[in-house]
Amino acid sequence: MTLYTRTNVYMQTLGGAHCCAPPPPSLPLIGVATCRQTLSSPAGRRSSLLSSDSAAAAASSSSRRRPADSPPRQAARLPGLTGLRNIGNTCFMNSVLQCLSNTRALHDYILRDEYSADINTTTSSMKGALIRAFATLMSDLWKKTDQADVVLTTAPFKSQIQRFAPRFMGYQQQDAQEFLRYLLEGLHEDVNRVTSRPRPITTDIDDSLSTSQQSMEAWKRFLRLENSKFVDLFVGQLKSTLRCTVCGHASVTFDPFWDLSLPIPSKTGQVRLQACFDLFTKEEVLDGDEKPTCAKCQKRQRCTKGFSIQKFPRILVVHLKRFSPQERFRGKLGCAVDFPVSGLDLSPYSAGQGPCKYNLYGVANHSGTLFSGHYTAYCQHPLSGDWYEYNDSRVRPISSRTVSSSEAYVLFFELAGSSHC
Repeated sequence: MTLYTRTNVYMQTLGGAHCCAPPPPSLPLIGVATCRQTLSSPAGRRSSLLSSDSAAAAASSSSRRRPADSPPRQAARLPGLTGLRNIGNTCFMNSVLQCLSNTRALHDYILRDEYSADINTTTSSMKGALIRAFATLMSDLWKKTDQADVVLTTAPFKSQIQRFAPRFMGYQQQDAQEFLRYLLEGLHEDVNRVTSRPRPITTDIDDSLSTSQQSMEAWKRFLRLENSKFVDLFVGQLKSTLRCTVCGHASVTFDPFWDLSLPIPSKTGQVRLQACFDLFTKEEVLDGDEKPTCAKCQKRQRCTKGFSIQKFPRILVVHLKRFSPQERFRGKLGCAVDFPVSGLDLSPYSAGQGPCKYNLYGVANHSGTLFSGHYTAYCQHPLSGDWYEYNDSRVRPISSRTVSSSEAYVLFFELAGSSHC
């Protein structure tokens, strides 16, 4: 049972997508916008993100129908629609930050200043510096302003994330999903409720307990070391079942996860997201040199191994594995993965739980190739429910129909309120 750490997160990531090369210093650092038809979408998600004055302004703004060629200055009057300057190969960072900015529960936690009381100054390596920098950036993104074309720089925040994870120093190409894992780990560490490390538990969980009891014990042991608002929101629990084909004995283990990296079953064409989950949870046969030792037979036997989701997180992050290290030159899988904007039913992949549905609210997109690409984000505004494209400095409204595309790379889902996961 491991939490993704700085030492193992890179090994866990199967291939990384990189962003565009930085423009010359003398030119403005603005991303290239793609052209898509813009339609108004109905207001959806609601929250207490803004003050009463801001909410009134937002309601007034969302009631108007904006033409496709609407200038950025009109959209920017709704708080949260602020662009981030590309300071040189940082589109990967900008796309992730915009998705997190539109994560309603995280937004509330930061802007209500609830994080301040949770800052860990004992076991955290950053002593709160990273989450303070993150909070400052989030506050600036959601600051009410009548100014047109407001664009923020991520330089102060970047100086802190590269202190926590030195691999982000400089302006080299980086992978958005890998950056997200490091960032969530660092923010979690800064507000970890565990301020002194307890003695580790070295004994195995009693396999005579029921599956539910084993799951609860594994989760309890995890929270002894890692317990924060970020764990509350982003961490789920994966169930792995190893079954002996000779005696039928099943060995079950439980591990926490921050995101799910799903294989894509096709290189080209179009598949449904459920097909990726099917492939991820499909049982594999362990035979030959891969034979494990059966705990009951006490010898190596042919076994099957399969995954299911024991505990669904409130915020589910899905990483589509478009870059395969097994392929020569690590070519990108251009297959379009079709996913719903609302009502994604993951009940078939649950370890015996009830209905479990998710609604999409953010997508980090990667266009281009491994060595010459660009990141953008599609996010649903948590107050108005409208969808917007965040392309570095530029923010523009889009139709919800355009959100699912062959460029989707990291998906952000929120657990539907009626679910029982």
